[in-house]
This record gives sequence, C-alpha cells and structure tokens, in this order.
Amino acid sequence: MIKRSLLLAATAVGLVLGLCGCISLNGAEAASEPKPYGPVPTERQLRWHAMEFYGFLHFTVNTFTDKEWGYGDESEGAFNPTDFDADQIVGTARAAGMAGVILTAKHHDGFCLWPSKYTEHSVKNSPWRGGKGDAVKEIAAACKRQGLRFGVYLSPWDRNHKDYARPAYIEYYRHQLRELLTNYGELFTVWFDGANGGDGFYGGAREMRRIDNRTFYDWPNTWKIVRELQPMACMFSDAGPDFRWVGNEAGIAGDPCWATLDMTKPGRYPGGSSQGLNSGERPGTAWLPAECDVSIRPGWFYHASEDAKVKTPAQLLDIYYKSVGRGACLNLNLPPDRRGQIHGNDVASLKEFRRILDATFAKNFAQGARLEASNQRGKRWAPEAVLDGDRATYWLTDDDVKQAELVAALAQPATFNVVDLREYLPLGQRIEAVALDQWQGGRWVQFAQATSIGNRRLIRMPEKVATDKVRLRVTQAAAAPAISEFGLYLEP
Repeated sequence: MIKRSLLLAATAVGLVLGLCGCISLNGAEAASEPKPYGPVPTERQLRWHAMEFYGFLHFTVNTFTDKEWGYGDESEGAFNPTDFDADQIVGTARAAGMAGVILTAKHHDGFCLWPSKYTEHSVKNSPWRGGKGDAVKEIAAACKRQGLRFGVYLSPWDRNHKDYARPAYIEYYRHQLRELLTNYGELFTVWFDGANGGDGFYGGAREMRRIDNRTFYDWPNTWKIVRELQPMACMFSDAGPDFRWVGNEAGIAGDPCWATLDMTKPGRYPGGSSQGLNSGERPGTAWLPAECDVSIRPGWFYHASEDAKVKTPAQLLDIYYKSVGRGACLNLNLPPDRRGQIHGNDVASLKEFRRILDATFAKNFAQGARLEASNQRGKRWAPEAVLDGDRATYWLTDDDVKQAELVAALAQPATFNVVDLREYLPLGQRIEAVALDQWQGGRWVQFAQATSIGNRRLIRMPEKVATDKVRLRVTQAAAAPAISEFGLYLEP
C-alpha cells in the first residue's frame, strides 16, 4: 500500500502543479492549489524514498582471500563459492523486510562478477560453474522471482586494469557500465563508490596512480548513459545526482537530516567537500536525500573471524530508527560467505530484528481517533487524511498558517513509545520543527519534539506514554505544513 500510494503521489505531481487556482466546495469559494516549497523530488526519487530499506551484497575475490580491499593481482581462480544460492541470499533480504538489493558487480580489485567482454579478470576465468557462471544474472533473477528490486555497484577505481588513471580507462569503464545496464533487467539504482586512486597492480605496473576525482571520470557524460538506458534508476555518489552519502559508514543520519543540499557552493560534488552530507543543508538548491550505508558485520566482506561480531537485533533497530527514522534510506550490507550464502548468524539476527519491527508497527493506536485541526485549507486537505493509509493525501493549512495544531482524541486510552510522521514530499520539505503533547491531569504536557520530517520521522521515546489524547504542534515551517501520515506505536 505504501509503495503504491507513493507512486500515485509521484505521478500526481504534474496534476498538482498544473491545476487551476480554485475549485468549488459546497458552493463556497475553495482554497487555491498549494505551490511547492524549494526543491522537490523527481518521480524516480519518490520511488526510491518509498523503498526505505534495502541491502548491499559485498562479494568478490576478497571473500576468499580474507581481504577488505583486493590489490588487483588476485587470481581469477580464487573465486570459487562451494554452494552459491542466489535465492537464499535474496530470500534472507526479503525476510528482513528489504525492498531490494545492490550487488557489488565490481569492487576496487577489478574482478567482475559477470562475464564481461572487456576483461579477462572475471568469473569467466574462475572455476565456479566451470567458467560459465554469472553472479549478476543469478542475483537479478532471484530478485525478480522474489519481488525485490535489483541494483548494481560498479567501482570507479580499478586496481587491476592497466589503463586506470588514463583516458582509455573511461572508455573501458563505460563499456562495463553499458553491459550492466542492458543485460540484467530494470535497475533501481547504480551505485558509484567514492574510493578513487592509490597503489595497485594495474596490469603488472605495481605502482601508485592518482587521479582528480572531480574531473577524471567526466561524470556528467557517464550519468547520461544511465539516464538513457535506465531512466528510473537513481544514482548514488558522494552527492548524487539522485541521493547522497550520509558521510559515515555507521548507518547514522544527522538530526536533523534535511533532504536538500546547496549545490552552488564552490568545490561541490562529486569529489568535493563532505560538508553538509550528514545533516543536509537548508535552504538547498537540489533534492539530494541521504542514504545510510552500514554492514551487519565489522567488515564489508565476509570473514570467518567476524562470525561472532554480527550486529545484534537491538543494534540493528537503533540504526533503523536513526536512518529510516530520520528521513533517509537504510542500505544494510549482508556479505555472502565462501559457500555463496548468508551466514546463519546474520540470518538469525535479521529474523529477530524483523520480528520486533513487525510487532511494533502491527497496530496504529491513532486509528479511529477523532481529529481536530486548528486550521485546514479545505475539505480536500482535511486532517483525516493523516490516518487513511494513503501517502498521496495529506492535511494542509492555508498559505499564511505556518504554525498549526492537530489534536487526536483516541478511540480508547493507549500506551505507545514511537510516533510516526510523514510529509507530502511532492510539495517539498516544509516543516522545520514539531512538538508532541499528551493530555495528562487535565492539561497538555509535552513529551517529545523533533526538527526535520521529510519522507519519514520516527520519534522513539525512552519512556512509554499513556494517554487518551495527543496533540501534534507544528511549531516552525517554511511553508504551509503538509502532513500525509501520523501514527502511534508500541515496541514489544
């Protein structure tokens, strides 16, 4: 329902912007259509926002050499999973509640998990599947079978290729990119890593090579290839062009974490300053929301020595609330082991994490509440929209009302410790601060406050709140607030 509703919202953006200034409601003059505030997301970005939680799969020769960054001189024969099972890998992600997975088709070592026509350093020269294997194809097919979206990671740095740091490498890199964009179905993302240049094998040269990562890759023309061949794929780099790095590999977004950046600043991305990545910037010139990438283990690739160091369900929950719960998407790495499967310790932690999340959001205690708003723009934007489960509908105030209250008289007294809020993204990120009050002892008592909302804000309280009436106050906004969802939940 959430994904479908957000897609409807995305396709409705043109209608929202193009409608005439007024309509008629019960014979009275109606409010005008709202105008967006600041940068707004594209349709592809709205689809990405709706995913919220997906997985990374780091898997290559490093899995078998016990390294994190391969040097580039590894033998193709090192890659030989004993029982590769794409359905087990993708099924683990699906059971964890992920909406898709991103496979590291080529990491910095240059080894390709598909039989690329442009290099011998690939699975076609490994013993796996007798040299006939294609891990990209198998993972993509498993995603299609199990209803997950598929994306690819293609490292710009290549410590194996003889022409890295020379103009000929860009042609090679784009050939590989085209292979991935045309042979494996629809991609939801193409992920460009920020690690660039250093020592490597480089075809036997074994030397240090440096590049200017702001100019060497000619990113604008590389991005054009993705736009042409996969127009709905969102691209990741330090900052875009569709979503940005959050500035750390701990999976933690800033508080606040705005969905916009100011791209007019000198020395901007890609390859520029990391300033602003964690918190975003407001006001911004571009919609560039954050992705929080983190591994379930200390390393990104599988190491048997880390089998006892898998993040616990409690740690995963904390990351979820500090990433998805701050308006970002969470990209959680699940590294396949030397069998070519997700290890049992990882599976067990993910299973309990998912059980707790499902139990938490099984019941919205705000459902059935009687709602009263201090202001509303008209019937079409009534406060009841926040409880209809449709992200394409929303409560909206008049243009000159930037501070507003919504009181929810609950159907029955409730106990909760999580508040869930969403803005209507096609109108931009408008709200800058909110506060929440409970009715206690005949008066309102504040129990929480927050800044940015954006795609989703999960306010997780250390103590439970027990009341029969809750008040949401928008205390600061840059434009008339537009809230699409409101929920009260209890962790088990």
